[in-house]
Amino acid sequence: MTSPGESMAVMRIGLLILPQFSMMALAGASEPLRAANRLSGKTLYEWSLLSENGGMVSSSSGFEIQTLPIDQAPDIDRVFVLASLDIEHQKPPKMLRFLQRAAAQGRIVGALSTGTFILARAGLLEGRRCTLHWESINQFSEEFPGIEVTRELYVNHDKRWTCAGGTAAIDLMLAQVALDFGNPLATSVAEQFLHARIRAPEEHQRMSIQWRFGIHDKRLTAAIAAMEDNLEKVIGIEAIAERCNLSQRQLERLWHQHFGMTAQRFYLELRLGEARRLLRESSQPIASIAYSCGFVSASHLGSAYRRVWGCTPGEERRKFDEEHS
Repeated sequence: MTSPGESMAVMRIGLLILPQFSMMALAGASEPLRAANRLSGKTLYEWSLLSENGGMVSSSSGFEIQTLPIDQAPDIDRVFVLASLDIEHQKPPKMLRFLQRAAAQGRIVGALSTGTFILARAGLLEGRRCTLHWESINQFSEEFPGIEVTRELYVNHDKRWTCAGGTAAIDLMLAQVALDFGNPLATSVAEQFLHARIRAPEEHQRMSIQWRFGIHDKRLTAAIAAMEDNLEKVIGIEAIAERCNLSQRQLERLWHQHFGMTAQRFYLELRLGEARRLLRESSQPIASIAYSCGFVSASHLGSAYRRVWGCTPGEERRKFDEEHS
């Protein structure tokens, strides 16, 4: 590839859309390309919206997008998979073969949000680092234990670009614009969207613990980080206290002071909160959700869930499905 700015050859992008994709990720991927064309006064990028069989594809928010079937795709230089919810069972065969062919031809192949699952299922992430939305990292690691996954905003590793989704799609595409046509154009595009700072890929996805929980004590933030890193393999409060250079009694006193509950209860509610998210946003069996959230069985999860949320996991899932059907 020529150095940035030397070539004005049109870059042709394929956006492969799966059902329940994120509209924010689609906008984040396509709008920087549109703005680059407008600001340069030239057609630098063209893009096509593609799906397994073509036609209308519904987003997670209910908006529908018209797509071309993969077998009618124009020639493309790069391809990105867009996915979000209901990713567990999505293994579209024609899409997997399409991605495999693109990779074999030396194309850049990428994914936004949970689209990383599709790249992995196509066998395109072996020996490479990747990322995806933080909520799905544990699920991804269970399905693909041999693939290195990070919590970074986006990762570029050997022609595989993966991204956490959401607004991080903007940063990934701005990086593409900078590589293709130089940093000044990428900066101008960012300013068009009031994106005051182009974030580096290694920046973390989630808002800091301090902001999320309204605390400033570094010992408490370290303790919460330990809990969030160990939702599946639960560790004892005493071990958490040791990590923070506190006695268990000191930690409990701080916890009551800031949260009005025991550290054990706080930890339990974090695990139940993750279980609630999985019940609502995935079709995983309740037993599988129980294990991934540190409970020994579905009945163990059920009893704790009823005590805290006032209903069983099955009732939670049915109620959510009825409200969103």
